[in-house]
Formats: sequence, structure tokens, C-alpha cells
Amino acid sequence: QVQLVESGGGLVQAGGSLRLSCAVSGRFFRINNMGWHRQAPGKQRELVARITSDGTTYADSVKGRFTISRDNAKNTVNLQINSLKPEDTAVYYCNANVRNIYYNDGEYWGQGTQVTVSS
Repeated sequence: QVQLVESGGGLVQAGGSLRLSCAVSGRFFRINNMGWHRQAPGKQRELVARITSDGTTYADSVKGRFTISRDNAKNTVNLQINSLKPEDTAVYYCNANVRNIYYNDGEYWGQGTQVTVSS
């Protein structure tokens, strides 16, 4: 069973920074793509950043402020968030597309970590 566990959320003032981390554990063949999504109250979950073998992509609203990175040796993905704005307040979810030991690909999600930005 594959598990994703996020950490690093919290309460921060506007203009501040946070670093979110997500660790993937369990039995699997390899991790394909990884990403971060967020869901604000009353809104749909949206993709924030994704990292693949071809590079990184970001939502327009976070370009220049968020940076996604990956440590393949540790099976982790990080999201560095700078210049936080109140509209960044949301639950942030880690996501991974993982190939299991039977060579089947599946999508897995973490439990989410709350980021709250005060003005």
C-alpha cells in the first residue's frame, strides 16, 4: 500500500514563506509524477504545481512565488511557497502517480495540510 504524508503547513503572515513536504512510502516500483493541489473553502481543488520527468508546471496564480522540487532518493516532493497572500489560504494536498510492483499505475493522495495566510 502506498501512503503519502504531508508536513509543513501552518499560519503565516502575508508576505511570509512556508515549505511543504510530502513523503511517499510503501511498496512500489517507481514514482512517476508528483504534484501539489489545494482547495480553499467553497472552491474546487486546483492544481498548484506538478513535477514530471519533462520538467515543472505551475498554476498562473503561483508562478514566480512557488517552487516544486523532488528528491528521488528520499521519495519526497517539496513545495517552497514565498510571498504568501491571503488568497493562498487552503488545504494543500500532495499527489503522486505511482507504478506499483505489478506495474500498474495509480493516483495517490495525502491527507492534506492547512496553510493559512493572515493579512
